[in-house]
Amino acid sequence: MKTILVTGGAGFIGSNFVRYVLERSGFKGLIVNLDKLTYAGNPENLADIGRKYKDRYVFVKGDICDFALLGRLFKKHKFDAVAHFAAESHVDRSIFGPRDFVETNIHGTFALLESARSAWAGHGTGASAGQGTGASAGRRDVRFHHVSTDEVYGSLGATGKFKETTPYDPRSPYSASKAASDHLVRAYHHTYGLPVTISNCSNNYGPWHFPEKLIPLVILNAMEGKPLPVYGDGRNVRDWLYVEDHCAAVWRILLKGRPGETYNVGGDCEMKNIDVVKNVCAALEELLPSPENPALKGKNYEDLITFVKDRPGHDRRYAIDFSKLKRELGWRPSADFTGGILRTVRWYLDNPGWVKNVKTGAYRKWLDKNYRRSRA
Repeated sequence: MKTILVTGGAGFIGSNFVRYVLERSGFKGLIVNLDKLTYAGNPENLADIGRKYKDRYVFVKGDICDFALLGRLFKKHKFDAVAHFAAESHVDRSIFGPRDFVETNIHGTFALLESARSAWAGHGTGASAGQGTGASAGRRDVRFHHVSTDEVYGSLGATGKFKETTPYDPRSPYSASKAASDHLVRAYHHTYGLPVTISNCSNNYGPWHFPEKLIPLVILNAMEGKPLPVYGDGRNVRDWLYVEDHCAAVWRILLKGRPGETYNVGGDCEMKNIDVVKNVCAALEELLPSPENPALKGKNYEDLITFVKDRPGHDRRYAIDFSKLKRELGWRPSADFTGGILRTVRWYLDNPGWVKNVKTGAYRKWLDKNYRRSRA
């Protein structure tokens, strides 16, 4: 691969992936990062990368639903691979505003698939308006990798794990939109021969995580002495995956995964939400002891835990069987949860400027000034 299109590369997982590929994978080519820069997109996540790899990293502000822009980018950069991270991903937001999830996750994935099929089949921009030619993809030395979620599988009981063959049973607008995009990607392989792979991952955590998700929200609230909200009884179970391990898995699949295949990516770390919150509190006690934090006013971090009304359709348990990925591609997670949480909490403590810019919205003003138009 010489040129990779990464969509959503200014978000949490996408920015970590760009960083991983340029700094740890041995890749020597060009990465083009296409991101719409919605509320959770932040080029500050990769500011140092932009300076360090001026000749190998290009940022483009744009919408994956924009056929004309995609056509220009494929024509200009002649991508060998697409790593598709771009998505609306917060379940709570999907419950109260599902439209953006349908537009980005379904229509955006369709636009990317059509653009890739057109370019790689040698049809130029013939499908730029979303009207395919009906021909099969011509090139086989390319790859379209679609990043998805374990939430498409629904909810588990007390035992068992999600396998790649588990029937889909999405329970929220978010997971339904991701399920639809998975089906589209799979259909483009079977119908047109597009060389695709799909990965369904468990909950990620780590640096540069926008503070609406559980772990970064708990870290930042605890630092400020604010309540730590826990849905329901706190006994909902998730499998947790350190983001760098996820990036290594996606890179392995992109290089060596079999076209048309799906690979589950898990952290081998099932944990109740209440225990996750308590682990974050323990890490903070180690790195910033509660007596040294004036915001707590004599309390301990765990004293801030507050149970709140459960959200609608809250799946009870997720667990991932990643044995296929381990067996076929030799991947397994390297970070244990205790160590990963310590690294994550330390990162937030060490990056107060990033935290302040995100929490105050200052990063949006910078975006509006510097990225008003696409840099395609």
